[in-house]
Amino acid sequence: MSIENLARANVRELTPYQSARRLGGNGDVWLNANEYPIAPEFQLTAQTFNRYPECQPALVIERYADYAGVNKDQVLVSRGADEGIELLIRAFCEPGKDAILFCPPTYGMYAVSAETFGVERRTVAARQDWQLDLPAIADSLDNVKLIYVCSPNNPTGNLIDPDDLRTLLEMAKGKAIVAIDEAYIEFCPQASCAGWLKDYPHLAILRTLSKAFALAGLRCGFTLANEELITLLLKVIAPYPLSTPVADIAAQALSTEGIRTMRQRVTEISANRSWLQRELENCACVEQVFTSDSNYLLARFTASSNVFKTLWDQGIILRDQNKQPGLSGCLRITIGTRDECRRVVYALSALPGATETRQEPM
Repeated sequence: MSIENLARANVRELTPYQSARRLGGNGDVWLNANEYPIAPEFQLTAQTFNRYPECQPALVIERYADYAGVNKDQVLVSRGADEGIELLIRAFCEPGKDAILFCPPTYGMYAVSAETFGVERRTVAARQDWQLDLPAIADSLDNVKLIYVCSPNNPTGNLIDPDDLRTLLEMAKGKAIVAIDEAYIEFCPQASCAGWLKDYPHLAILRTLSKAFALAGLRCGFTLANEELITLLLKVIAPYPLSTPVADIAAQALSTEGIRTMRQRVTEISANRSWLQRELENCACVEQVFTSDSNYLLARFTASSNVFKTLWDQGIILRDQNKQPGLSGCLRITIGTRDECRRVVYALSALPGATETRQEPM
């Protein structure tokens, strides 16, 4: 008998999330995972590796609450925001009965996490401008316990209209949790919904240190919500979600100096994003570059498969978005260093039929 036959049916049929590392590649310009391009330096200060860590490290919680402008009892820390996505499903959705709802094109882990737990995945496609289709959502809420909205949205880079988010929260009152994924909010902090927690007990906000804090390898994320919701998530979280080294480095990253450094990174990446957008708009193989409030750009290319492979063969690894609804011909480009951005532009300029792009000083 095959071991696979012993597995749950939904797991046998599951297509796993294709993370950047699973997709592989042999590049030296990695622009496919929305990471910061340069490794930060930290020194471990904790040495108590013989002891189990705190479930919710006090200093990490205190510093993140201060940074996010919320109370300590409104913060939960987890193994990346991905664990936060799963905790919400575990706490609120009955397998085989309840559903989650999300609006593609968007982050793929909402679907994978729901499928893993045997929870229905219900989709309402975003409008052509990638904003929420509120009437269609209203018609699709039967048995929905959890709604995921990514803002800025991955992979499109756009912010969701705050008025629409408030309408959605009103629509879901008494019915469902609304989880707003703010993984990229450091690139547009004025758009955060953290200040709305006092008005919406059914609001959860997902955050991470993977992007602007340059700590994708640390796997440290946060859920912001009111105390009642946080208490429920604490019932289903692992006993020791953060290792001692992770908590140590996270606390350092959230120090006054760490936050100042993060904001300098945001300024640098935003400048490189503006530069790259201008250059891409002058490449003959680029049909459209979409406005972004994040650390990546989505662009539609002529013959995108050829563009993707040509750059891949040169060690420039982008993220193909062709299979996402409405994103035919689209590639997502993480904003790297200025030199890495130049490598992309030079490679695109060398493609058949491409025109020369103007080169601006740094």
